[in-house]
Amino acid sequence: MRDFQFHRPSTVAQAKQLLQSTEAGKLLGGGQSFLPVLKLDMAQPSDLISLAGVTELRGIRSDGQQVTIGAFTTHAEVAASLDVRAKIPGLAKLADGIGDPQVRNRGTLGGSLAHADPAADYPAAILGLSATINTDRRTIAADAFFTGLFETALEPDEIIVSVRFPIPERSAYGKFASHASRYAVVGVMVAKFASGVRVGVTGAGPSAFRWKDAEAALTARFSPDAISGLSYPSDELTSTPEASAEYRAHLIPVITRRAIQAALGG
Repeated sequence: MRDFQFHRPSTVAQAKQLLQSTEAGKLLGGGQSFLPVLKLDMAQPSDLISLAGVTELRGIRSDGQQVTIGAFTTHAEVAASLDVRAKIPGLAKLADGIGDPQVRNRGTLGGSLAHADPAADYPAAILGLSATINTDRRTIAADAFFTGLFETALEPDEIIVSVRFPIPERSAYGKFASHASRYAVVGVMVAKFASGVRVGVTGAGPSAFRWKDAEAALTARFSPDAISGLSYPSDELTSTPEASAEYRAHLIPVITRRAIQAALGG
């Protein structure tokens, strides 16, 4: 691991200035994704810019129509939030199932999204809940955010400030987790809105995606039986030693049915 300079700005503006003025500066959130990459010499930043002191990136707010979560809010804070638990219970459950207590108390929403691990939990919530990512310069719709394996629509010097989640009528998250890491082998967020149903899937492919056939069936009838007979093609999915593409294809409708049942209170 090569030497680097460490910075601790107190505002988003200061963080942005550091990011733009350093040779190969990288933002540091809770470090649960980036530090392992750094230890393996898969990244060689000239500067690390910690966002821990930027208070404007913290906190959870609700106005009755949506819940806005600051980018430096930890997974544990999302899971414990009374607003999130009451208004988007599927999101609270998702956050409570990430990793282990250390990861939940150090890892952050913004860091997870910027890293865009294909097996992370939050991407399913971003797509399933039709969230909006607010950065230091613009807003990015959920469907435009994830662009590929570990890739997002963020510019190199762009900073996630907060994420805005519309409040659905019902929501639930289901996950088949890796025994070793608690990452999602397949994770599914189901959310029912007045305008229709959205189904976000993570862990199964190179990046998170929506299962639109299931969305159409569930919009017509919100019931586990509505997706009976539906399947997802395995040729679009990922094979690993832990699970083949065919097994992930089998899991997608299974976990989706479980999420629907949970959303219905079952």
